[in-house]
Amino acid sequence: MLSSALEELRGIRLLIVEPVSAENLARNDGTGGGKALIVADHLGPGLGQMIAFTEGSEASNPYWPKQVPVDAYCALIVNTLDYRPPPVAKGNS
Repeated sequence: MLSSALEELRGIRLLIVEPVSAENLARNDGTGGGKALIVADHLGPGLGQMIAFTEGSEASNPYWPKQVPVDAYCALIVNTLDYRPPPVAKGNS
């Protein structure tokens, strides 16, 4: 069976990404921890490079006025990261 791509997706690079959980981000150990998903991309990050992505209806905004059926879009490539977890309020554990 032959299948053809949607014309709206022709030429769009698709990435398989794994979101980083807050715990793994705090450990800075390079592991993800989230459920993998497909992200549309025009920025071209390298293999293993951290990105930020947007989901939902905002993911199709870069293609406006076209109606492109994407649910996640690579919004930026992370060059440096200085993550500091928020302090835990006293009395909360």
